[in-house]
Amino acid sequence: MDSQIKHATFAGGCFWCMVEPFDQRPGIVNITSGYTGGTVANPTYEQVCSDTTGHVEAVQIAFYPEVMPYEQLVETFWQQIDPTDAGGQFNDRGEPYQTAIFYHDEQQKKIAEASKERLEKSGKFSKPIVTPVLPAKTFYEAEENHQDYYKKQPFHYKLYKKGSGREDFIMKNWRQTPDKKDLKKRLTPIQYAVTQENGTERPFENEYWNKKSDGIYVDIVSGNVLFSSLDKFESDCGWPSFSKPIDPYQVTENTDTTHGMIRTEVRSKHADSHLGHVFEDGPKDRGGLRYCMNSAAMRFIPKEELEQEGYGEYLKLFN
Repeated sequence: MDSQIKHATFAGGCFWCMVEPFDQRPGIVNITSGYTGGTVANPTYEQVCSDTTGHVEAVQIAFYPEVMPYEQLVETFWQQIDPTDAGGQFNDRGEPYQTAIFYHDEQQKKIAEASKERLEKSGKFSKPIVTPVLPAKTFYEAEENHQDYYKKQPFHYKLYKKGSGREDFIMKNWRQTPDKKDLKKRLTPIQYAVTQENGTERPFENEYWNKKSDGIYVDIVSGNVLFSSLDKFESDCGWPSFSKPIDPYQVTENTDTTHGMIRTEVRSKHADSHLGHVFEDGPKDRGGLRYCMNSAAMRFIPKEELEQEGYGEYLKLFN
């Protein structure tokens, strides 16, 4: 086994919903759904759901910490759950659906406890944060039909995530809602029109369409990291085009039927800024996608300024 690979274990209610947020992110090797925390060896799904094993449904993530720091995994975990609910998660009730962070070493324990303390002090929730930070115990892999459920059963998965109440809770409690008046003061008219009113700037008459400098592009509203110059390519469309986001978790994709077309809109996940659209006419050797973005929705940070701007961890992309 690669000695650089570490493991993180999180219980966040139904494990079907705890794979997608981490999957396909940089530095993630694999994600396994399973059971942990209890006393029964090699439990079945039926045994765990019967609430007699002491186990909770959980996911175990194999990752490279140099690429995806454990701190980011913990922050992502919080953003999938209701950390004030000790009796389960959303419509799933009982011990198997309780939340927990299971640490694998003292460093993970320290990071998890500090993150929990920050969340408690933030005042984001009026109720106490009850998710415990516990030492990792034996992890038992769940049955094959439960692995990567969001990929195997996408329609049912989306219905379940919505119907359980999880999706609405995440939208309400974890998505940023910038004040429109404040945005009008700090954004230019075109930046506001693009990000808040789903506008589109003119091709070949925008700031980054032909920019070739090394650096990253962040959401103009939230500052969340979106794209890297390493994935930028010349598409002759007049807008900055990228083959992929730096971290797919930071963007969402929605069906857009405006203007008599069917397209896939791209928005920033946390600030809900309109960014542009993604098309399937990108370079085949880069995956075939073209993320066609509006310059006005982004801010470019040169490689040389990443450290001072607070994005030092992304310097490794250019080494």
